[in-house]
Amino acid sequence: MAAVIVIGAGIIGASVAFRLAQAGASVTVLEATRIGAGTSGTSFCWTNAHDKAPRPYHDLNVAGMKAHRALRDEFAATPWLHENGCLEWADEAGREKQRQRVERLQGWGYAAEWIGAAELRELAPDVDPAAVGDAPVAWFPEEGWVDPVVYAQAMLAAAGRLGARVVIGARVARLDVRAGKATGVTTADGTAHFADAVVNCTGRWADDAGFEPGLRIPLAPTAGLLVFTPPVATGLDRVLQAPDCHIRPDGAGRLLVCRNDAEFDPAAAPRPSVDLPEVRDLLRRARVILPAIGPVEPEAVRLGIRAIPRDGYSAVGPLPQVQGYYAAVTHSGVTLAAFLGMAVADEVARGITRPELATFRPARFFG
Repeated sequence: MAAVIVIGAGIIGASVAFRLAQAGASVTVLEATRIGAGTSGTSFCWTNAHDKAPRPYHDLNVAGMKAHRALRDEFAATPWLHENGCLEWADEAGREKQRQRVERLQGWGYAAEWIGAAELRELAPDVDPAAVGDAPVAWFPEEGWVDPVVYAQAMLAAAGRLGARVVIGARVARLDVRAGKATGVTTADGTAHFADAVVNCTGRWADDAGFEPGLRIPLAPTAGLLVFTPPVATGLDRVLQAPDCHIRPDGAGRLLVCRNDAEFDPAAAPRPSVDLPEVRDLLRRARVILPAIGPVEPEAVRLGIRAIPRDGYSAVGPLPQVQGYYAAVTHSGVTLAAFLGMAVADEVARGITRPELATFRPARFFG
């Protein structure tokens, strides 16, 4: 039985751990802080292949959506998955781009359609028609969102039933290599963990200076603010992509509001606070769309830092410098997690090369 170390217990690491354990590997997950503490817990968590060109990246994200759906056949319940669709409209400046995107998606066989005012009222009765005006509304019925920490816990619990071990508070300090092959890792407290293979699922820490330069995935992360309301009186049960803000439910009557197109340099991003002008402005924009929520105050604000490889696309596969060292680092990790768990397990534990990953190998960053 091969021993595999998975670094990171976010949504990707949890998926990989479960599928590796299912494939018969002896799995140890090393997590520096807590399950879902990184980008997984500070994300809009929208499952989609909505604007994921070119075609190979679109297809990868579609595979992720299908893999999430397929988990219903394995688990008695999937309380983390909310596949309630997405509604989108654009301002006048963005309508031609939206039209071209919907046309492209339809040509690729993706579930995307235009709906009228009556259908919008049926799907989202709390949306003020005046906020939409005469904008064309696109409907993406197979999109939705995931509760990532609930998902990660479920995957790790399933992995645990198959013998996997999760170690919390184990910060990896270095990859241990002998004769060009990974032999395990050493954590910050000096503990050596031995393995036949190591899978890096550290997300936005994949270029951490603690790793040798040839072991880092070069990243170009961006940051954005996420605003959470207290419970509010709205029946919204799907994702809204509006020109001024993006909104989805977040459980127990709460809403999550953000601007996916408002990006900060993480080094210069504001410290999260309910008193930030940007936060107040986001809630003002949300009230225009959903007037029934009233003059709500922000309950919490988080800063999400997106784990984006330098060229914007997933980095999944072996690193050429060290045998037995594999990376699974990507933006859109929430969408891709369920698929990547299976694909990584095939490649690491079963020796099966997955052609869907051919375009996204980390080797492209190393000449």
